[in-house]
Amino acid sequence: MKLPGQDAIARQADEHLVTHRVKLPRQLVEHPIRQVAKRLSLALMVLVVTAFVVYADRGGYNDNADGSLDFLDAFYYATVTLSTTGYGDITPVSDAARLTNIFVITPLRVLFLIILVGTTLEALTERTREEWRLNRWRSTLRDHTVVVGFGTKGRSAIRTVCATGLRKEQVVVVDPSAKAVEAATADGYAGVIGDATRSEVLMRAEVQRARQIIIATQRDDTAVLVTLTARQINRGAKIVAAVREEENAPLLKQSGADAVITSASAAGRLLGLSVLSPAAGMVMEDLIQQGSGLDMVERPVIKAEVGKTPRELGDLVVSVVRGHRVLGYDDRDVGTLELTDRLITIVRASPGTQVAPDFRPLRS
Repeated sequence: MKLPGQDAIARQADEHLVTHRVKLPRQLVEHPIRQVAKRLSLALMVLVVTAFVVYADRGGYNDNADGSLDFLDAFYYATVTLSTTGYGDITPVSDAARLTNIFVITPLRVLFLIILVGTTLEALTERTREEWRLNRWRSTLRDHTVVVGFGTKGRSAIRTVCATGLRKEQVVVVDPSAKAVEAATADGYAGVIGDATRSEVLMRAEVQRARQIIIATQRDDTAVLVTLTARQINRGAKIVAAVREEENAPLLKQSGADAVITSASAAGRLLGLSVLSPAAGMVMEDLIQQGSGLDMVERPVIKAEVGKTPRELGDLVVSVVRGHRVLGYDDRDVGTLELTDRLITIVRASPGTQVAPDFRPLRS
């Protein structure tokens, strides 16, 4: 396999060295910085209004320093009053000034404190709420699907598994790019920012409790390292990895991948098929687009089908999965169907025929 040297791998790790953290999907009404800026602007506006109110009635106030009140003194008085400091060097002496303090300055002081204290409390509450959501998410996450890499391949893989009935809450995306994880959370998936070759990053994605792991990284050497790490953490999960070069596929299988897809070769074969037969290419493209047109699904054999041959069934059977072998529909070893067999069939896509791999079908 064409793997770069240790220095290149170290450089790649340094490039993706980001503080790994979990981001759960959420809908923000407004950016937090804008919320704080608005509240600060409102607090400043309250301060300015208070200063003008004091300055307008400056004759009713006494300054212990010089006896008169100018515009700067008005702002100073507004500041110490709204912040409840109250040095007492400037005091209202007239009845009008005191009534203004009771009915105007005091409500403005309360409003000012609510704005400042409310902003702090909201920030603390949001942090506590996010921590609670994260702990609850970790405690309830079971048998989920981890997708490493939210590029073109990763997005297509997620759309395919979700088209079979998998809920978005059961998908966790791992990517070193913060923008990619933000895009994933915007689509409703949980995300972990970090280098998936590191075990602590995969542990944050709860890989140890995952049912399926999809590895769709941009580099083949990264896919190998991620596969090794994921297999070490979770011995029983189904791991499917994508590689660019076909010669690297055996190494991925040796690293622990159950299935390896060569993206470049698969695209090339589809191109060649489309040249030879455009109609056949369209059919193949339709088959690999789950949820529309024709779908290829795997389902168990029902009791009514036991003892029949694949040709006698109403569905278009392509292969029969018996034990660890995948047999063609016309293979002599198939004979008649058994209750423990699973069928790979081509069906017309509809909500009633969507079947997730390794799960019972939705139709009977």
